[in-house]
Amino acid sequence: MAQSRAHPLHTSASSPDDVAVELISVAALHRSARFAKRTLDVVVASVALVALAPLFAIVAFRIARTSPGPVLFRQTRIGYRREPFTILKFRTMVADNDDAAHRAFVAAQLGRLPSAGGSGVLDDARITPLGARLRRTSIDELPQLLNVLRGEMSMVGPRPCLPWEVPLFEPRDHRRFEVKPGLTGLWQVSGRNELSMRDALDLDVEYVRRHSTRLDLWILLRTIPTVIGCRGAR
Repeated sequence: MAQSRAHPLHTSASSPDDVAVELISVAALHRSARFAKRTLDVVVASVALVALAPLFAIVAFRIARTSPGPVLFRQTRIGYRREPFTILKFRTMVADNDDAAHRAFVAAQLGRLPSAGGSGVLDDARITPLGARLRRTSIDELPQLLNVLRGEMSMVGPRPCLPWEVPLFEPRDHRRFEVKPGLTGLWQVSGRNELSMRDALDLDVEYVRRHSTRLDLWILLRTIPTVIGCRGAR
């Protein structure tokens, strides 16, 4: 009688049980990484909110005194897995402004309209004098610490994009939605407004490809001197 032979795919190295164990191990690793990132987010955001509370009060007072309108600016952004959320910022522009020029600028930066080139910053008449100073120091972004605590953002990640920007993206840019958007990121420590939007989007995708706790800590540490020195700010 002919002896039966094991199917070549059913070896000890690739048995269903081994594959299942490997998949469980990978899933556990991903859960562990997500837990570590969320823990880092909550700890850093909580400490920063407490430490910066006096600065928040001063900035809120100055905005209320120098420009009519709300202190906080709320806007819909697209986050993790393309879920919309409301981002918070200190208001740096005049209230009830028209964003047509900004939309045309972004479309030109992403190659959807003719452009003369240049950096990823618009000479925007909507920005108030105080708002310009807040933007140079990135103080206007600090209320997003609340977005981090709510789980809508991370301390480190891609730039949170606007809903109308998404149709302008190249297919490769959509990898940015695999992680939460960040208060800072590779774009922040690699030139900020000196970068074109195309460069910033490429850095977002690069972050998704490489992201780890070690990279997040490196970016957070690089963000401090970048912001204090106003590197790449305009």
